[in-house]
Amino acid sequence: MGEKLAIVCTHGPEDPERATIPFVLATAAQASDVEVVMGFQVNGMMLAKKGCAEHVFAAGFPPLKELIDAYVEAGGELYLCGPCVSSRRMDPGSDFIKGSKVVNAVTFVKVFTEATNVLNY
Repeated sequence: MGEKLAIVCTHGPEDPERATIPFVLATAAQASDVEVVMGFQVNGMMLAKKGCAEHVFAAGFPPLKELIDAYVEAGGELYLCGPCVSSRRMDPGSDFIKGSKVVNAVTFVKVFTEATNVLNY
């Protein structure tokens, strides 16, 4: 079994640095042949909203939009917390970027227990 990294993002556009660093790590892991699964809970799921990443910039880091595009182009998926999506009255079919998938708690538990390491931002 190869290495598998799960990254949980709970911060959204209100905290550009904490929103960006998980994608820096995810793309670095992908480049190192480490399987990556990214989960988005609380306000972190807003990063998958169409048009959001274009406005998030953290000093010293590549633009968030570029990092997200690289992550998705390398086969990465964005697992979004179903209740978080529902509570914000967002439409899973049209409000989110390519690679987004609304999941439930059981899916998150499976991802976390199968991962070699889990990081939380």
